[in-house]
Amino acid sequence: MASNLASRLRDGTQQSHTAAENTAFMKCVLKGMVVRESFRKLLANLYYVYSTLEEALQRHQNHAVVGAIYFPELNRTPNLELDLVFYYGEHWRNQIQPLNAGLAYVKHIREVAAHSPELLVAHAYVRYMGDLSGGQSLKKIIRTALDLPPGRGTGLYEFEQLPTLEARHTFKAKYRDTLNSLPLNQATIQRIVLEANAAFEFNRKAMLELEAEVKAEIGEPVFNLVTHQEKLGSTVKTAGRAVELIDTE
Repeated sequence: MASNLASRLRDGTQQSHTAAENTAFMKCVLKGMVVRESFRKLLANLYYVYSTLEEALQRHQNHAVVGAIYFPELNRTPNLELDLVFYYGEHWRNQIQPLNAGLAYVKHIREVAAHSPELLVAHAYVRYMGDLSGGQSLKKIIRTALDLPPGRGTGLYEFEQLPTLEARHTFKAKYRDTLNSLPLNQATIQRIVLEANAAFEFNRKAMLELEAEVKAEIGEPVFNLVTHQEKLGSTVKTAGRAVELIDTE
């Protein structure tokens, strides 16, 4: 019997989704105020997160639950490495370090992988569905704001095997169907939803760590103006359109 995990994840993370959107860092990005230094630090932080998550997913690819949602074509680590070469140079490994929130996130993923690997589903859902959904709009904003050269600097959001909107839409439908087909009882589904909320919180804390740097770069008056209004919904309006930070279909 199919579960309703996809809709439970969507509905059960709405408040955490909105909280992530309401960080000052994300509000500034969505207004086109992208600070290069803080953005590259965020990418470096995500490198640690994704490399840890993807190593865990690969290690558990024969697990009854994890294996079903293991899609190597989604892996972000190689693309993040290219991004870090662009922003830091060839010796980027000697220059980057995770944020405090990133250290906690990586530690948590390792604990989950060791003791409750089925909960990796939550982290994969939050990260990859976010990149395939709102990440595509963020890519356009970031490219314009930083005036990036073609094909450089936003590899995190590039899915070479899903190059078109139609391909991504089809894949997301497949992913939701896969989530719903996982052999899970209701108690495990609830644990996965709670874990997805934890993933959102780790992401929110990372952006909070970068807030002071963004404020210093764009100036306190502009920063306060941009970040003053609190959002109520689960999408952000920017340039007349809604940006979904994660798949909400």
